[in-house]
Amino acid sequence: MGILRAIICVLLPPLAVLDKGCGMIIVVTVLTCFGWVPGIIAALYICLEDEKKRLQ
Repeated sequence: MGILRAIICVLLPPLAVLDKGCGMIIVVTVLTCFGWVPGIIAALYICLEDEKKRLQ
C-alpha cells in the first residue's frame, strides 16, 4: 500500500475502498458514520489485506 492510499484511508475511508466492491464501501461508510476511527481502521485493514493478497 502506497503512502497516497494510506492518506486517503485516513481522510476519506469510503473513497479508499472504492475499488473493492459495493459491500466494502457500505461497511466502511457505516463504520465512518458511527465514528471516524472505526472507518479508518476498517479501510486500512481492507487495503492492507488486499495488498497482502497481491504480494502472494
